[in-house]
Formats: sequence, structure tokens, C-alpha cells
Amino acid sequence: MRAVWRLARLTPHVLHGLWIVKRRFDLLTAPERHALIQWWSVKTLRILGITLKADSAASAVPAGHLLVANHVSWLDIAGLHAVLPQARFVSKADVKHWPLVGALVEGAGTLFIERASKRDALRVVHQTAAALQAGDCVAVFPEGTTGTGPELLPFHANLLQAAVSVQAPVLPVVLRWHEPGERFSTAARFVGDTTLVQSLWRIASARGLGFDVQVLPSVASEGLDRRALAEALRASIVARLG
Repeated sequence: MRAVWRLARLTPHVLHGLWIVKRRFDLLTAPERHALIQWWSVKTLRILGITLKADSAASAVPAGHLLVANHVSWLDIAGLHAVLPQARFVSKADVKHWPLVGALVEGAGTLFIERASKRDALRVVHQTAAALQAGDCVAVFPEGTTGTGPELLPFHANLLQAAVSVQAPVLPVVLRWHEPGERFSTAARFVGDTTLVQSLWRIASARGLGFDVQVLPSVASEGLDRRALAEALRASIVARLG
């Protein structure tokens, strides 16, 4: 019954978000869009019974940074937008075609990438570099897919080339889903053959699910190649996850 009640409340909230994206976003300034993105994301977490915790550094991220985070759930984007609504995400192209979710993340300025195509990766690197130079904050998940939480997958360095090319600073961001009795939540995991519907049901059914966001010290990209940068960022996130 808990899950049914939460999903019943979530449906009109998602539809309201779609209406805002389709009808209002083009008429708003960037700060107004960011405020709406944050409001929608915070309410999404609250409806699903998720407690959000973020350190003070998360609210003071300067413009023009590349954000690099570990990846556990499809809800990572909403969780990060609840704290950093200015972030533009780079996401796999499949997400664009997800029912409802795809239209929402596209409206929030997401850059989509065909991960199997080297040519498309190069296109997104150029787009990301241009966005960083324009003062945007762009967020990437260099693992390329979701993991279980405590153990990180290898970092792909391709998209980090955008920061190296324009000498933009990089911020490692640590994400941790947890629930009572589990330091790393199993309900939030989106791995293997789990479908979006199955994952949503598990999250809506969970008791005491929490989402923590920690922003680590900025890493300068000057003088590093993308692989060295990827290793340094992965090591800092692994150390904080413990």
C-alpha cells in the first residue's frame, strides 16, 4: 500500500513537470528554470519517501565546472538536481526514449550520447567543452552505467577530455543511497536485468531510503591527460565511499 500511495502521488507530479517543460521553460530565465528543476526534484524525492542530505559545499559550486559522480540509480539525476539544479547531464541516448522520464531530462538541458559510437562521443565532447566555456556546469557519470554502490566500475576518460581541452576545473561528487541496516541500499540499485518499472516499485516500496551528496575538493585539469584525470577522480571518490 505504501508503494501504491507514493506512485499515485508521483504520477500527477510527473505530468505537471512535463507540462512545465513543454509550456513554460522557453519563457523563463536560466535562474527561474533552475529553481523549478530544484523544486520538482526535491518534491520527487519527498513523494518517494527519500531523505536528502547534502554537505554545504554542494550549494556553492561555481560556474564552469565539470561534475564527475559515481552512478547507482536512474534517480541519481533527480537527486543531484535537488542539490545542483544548474547541472546539465550527459546521459546515454536510451534515456531520451524512456516514457515521461526522457522528456523531463531532455527539457532540463541534458546532452545525449550514443556510447557505442566514437564519432558521437567526439560530438558530445565538443558540446560539453563549449558548455563549460559558456559557464555551464556539466555533470557526467564516467562509469558509463550504474553500479552496486560500494564498488566503482572503471572510469571511462573520453568525456573528461572536454575539461582538459578548455582547462576547466573538475569536481568529484560522491553519491550514496542507503536504508536502515544497509550502508549501501539494495533497493536503489539499477543493475543487471532490472527494468525501470521494477526499480521504481522497489524504491517506492522501501522504508527509510536516503540519498547523500558530498562534493569533494576541486581538481585542476591543467597538466593532466584525460586518463590521469580519470584515475585521480576515481581514487578520490573511492576513498570517500570507504
